[in-house]
Order: sequence, then structure tokens, then C-alpha cells
Amino acid sequence: MSDLAPLAEDARRAELEAAQTKALRLFDAIERDGLVRSGVSEREIQDQIGELAAREFGVEKHWHKRTVRSGPNSITIAGDNPPDRTIEADDIVYVDLGPVFEAWEADVGKSYVLGEDPLKHKLVADLPRVFAEVQAHYRKDPGMTGAALYAFAQDAAAAAGWRFGGKIAGHLVSEFAHALIPGDKALYRISPENPTAMSDPDGKGRARHWILEIHLVAPDGSFGGFYERLL
Repeated sequence: MSDLAPLAEDARRAELEAAQTKALRLFDAIERDGLVRSGVSEREIQDQIGELAAREFGVEKHWHKRTVRSGPNSITIAGDNPPDRTIEADDIVYVDLGPVFEAWEADVGKSYVLGEDPLKHKLVADLPRVFAEVQAHYRKDPGMTGAALYAFAQDAAAAAGWRFGGKIAGHLVSEFAHALIPGDKALYRISPENPTAMSDPDGKGRARHWILEIHLVAPDGSFGGFYERLL
């Protein structure tokens, strides 16, 4: 973004919201084409999503790797590298996407149940509800610390009957690439390692815009689900 004129904060927020809208339309196309299905590998679906994003949405780069996790892999986080597995008929599957639209990052995650398991369906139904609860808590006090919001997300997961599976509950998003914004990266995550106010400016003196990640895991650790959007 260094070659572009700085934008006012309202304009930056609008661009990030527009990028998210496009990313959610990508999910619509994934569902239209039935890409999340049994009998194929996670890697194959990741590649097909990349082809779809390029073909229909002009996506040339992704700020993080496309992630498809199923079955026991659904309890893993983005930084993990579990072995590729073939998706089975009764699996829960989560998809985590980070497409870049023009100069703007999107980060969206969604989960699917392929079979009829009622507990898996309950977890997937609880994901957006827990997200909304944590989002509402933050919006009452945007000056809370990243550590405080992470703790609340843990409590909300437990109240719903699940474990919170993430080491973080979100991070910054911005013009590509937010990873290059100067400063301590721990302060750009919603985690126990962030004791600073989330309303503090970033290393360039601009407002910080956050992604909220909800990763719920079954009490026995057998499966999990993932959901994320702009906070």
C-alpha cells in the first residue's frame, strides 16, 4: 500500500468490509459447486478453492495459506501442519480463507457437517452464536485488552459446552500486508500475550481493524469447528 495515498479511517474500514463481502461470496461459490465433500483430500479442495477464487474473483494472492481441515485435523490451528487426509462421510470440515482483493485483506472461516451427527451440527450452529456474543462484548468496550477479550472468548466457549481451541482469538487485518506493520506482533493478536488496549493505534499511527476467530472443540478433543469475520 506504500504506493497508494493514505485513506481516511472510514474509507479503510469500508474497503475491509467490501473485501470481506467478496470473500463471503467466494464461500457462496464454494457451496454452489459442492467443493466441500467426502471422498477427496483436504489438499485437493484447497487447490480447487484457489482455482475458483482466481477464475471467478480475480484473486491472485492470499495473505495466508488456504486451509481445509477435517475430522481429527479440525482441532488443529492454522500454524499446525497435520498430514493431509481424505474427507469422510460423517466429518466436520472447516475452511479458512485469506484472499487479497486489490490491496485489501479478507479473512473468513466457516465450518460444515457432512453427516447427521447431532453434536457436530450443534457445534457448527454454536459457532456464529458464540462469535456474536464475543463481538457484542467487545463492542461495549473497544478499549479492552486483547488478553481480556481472549479470556472472554474462552468463557463463552465453555458456557456453550465446548473448549476454546485457538491460541489466539483473532488478529489485525489491513491493506496487504498487515504482517509488515511495525511493532511487537504479539500486540496485534487477541491473545493472553496482549496486555494493551485494542483501541490503541497500530505502528503506523492508524486505527487497528480486527478479525475475531472462534475455534470450538468438543470436550473430548475429537473434532472442532472454526468461524471468523471482522470484529
